[in-house]
Amino acid sequence: MPISLADKRATFRRLHESGCFAIPNPFDVGSAKALAGIGFKALASTSAGFAWTIGKADNRVTIDDVCTHLSALCAAVDLPVNADFEGGFAQEPDKVAVNVARGAKTGVAGLSIEDSTGDAAKPLYDRALAVERIKAARKAIDADRSGVLLTGRCEGFLVGQDDLTMVIDRLCAYADAGAECLYVPGIKTREQITAVVKAVAPKPVNLLIGASGLSVKEAADLGVRRISVGGSLARTAWAGFMRAAKEIAEQGTFTELAKGYPGGDLNKMFR
Repeated sequence: MPISLADKRATFRRLHESGCFAIPNPFDVGSAKALAGIGFKALASTSAGFAWTIGKADNRVTIDDVCTHLSALCAAVDLPVNADFEGGFAQEPDKVAVNVARGAKTGVAGLSIEDSTGDAAKPLYDRALAVERIKAARKAIDADRSGVLLTGRCEGFLVGQDDLTMVIDRLCAYADAGAECLYVPGIKTREQITAVVKAVAPKPVNLLIGASGLSVKEAADLGVRRISVGGSLARTAWAGFMRAAKEIAEQGTFTELAKGYPGGDLNKMFR
């Protein structure tokens, strides 16, 4: 019997109460079903991974694109899905609220709002505005009692503003504004991770691991609650695709195709 949306959301909240879990990022329905079949407890969308599937660059998709994608992911699996909701697809807090309410209706169990502007000259929203945007998202989620878990993201380390004191100050402000999970993509060292975990405790922290780094156990020992991989699974898939395609185009040979995942196994997985 399909799991109800209320159950998915309740399960997602329980996962954040103790321990540490990996929340991998599928980029389409097929990859979501594959990850669910492997045994993960929850999934998260990836803005970049999804954008590439429709031939767009990261941060160039529309809210229509994303909501259609999220609805498909949530309908495809009996697992909670967390949405990479970028910056809420708006600048003004009231418009962020409208979009968050729409995002919640796709069936997600959680969603994140980040503070990057997309403007290289001023890559982060002013602190006060960034806080108001989180408050607006919180209000929108609470308005329909959806139970969607709100994650507040500070993008400082991804845009060259890697002052950990500044980042932690923002995270604490986002927590006070209603964010229930905190996320700083780009932190890597044990010292950085430990500082963030301690600063926002007891609220849970999401850690991004995009390549070799800490294991789940090592991250758990530092107090991390959730580990996501962003667009890394999508990049891995594209790596195999591009190697094989370039070999055909440039050398006229087909040896890379032998490394593909068995078609029979894929058919069995998607029955």
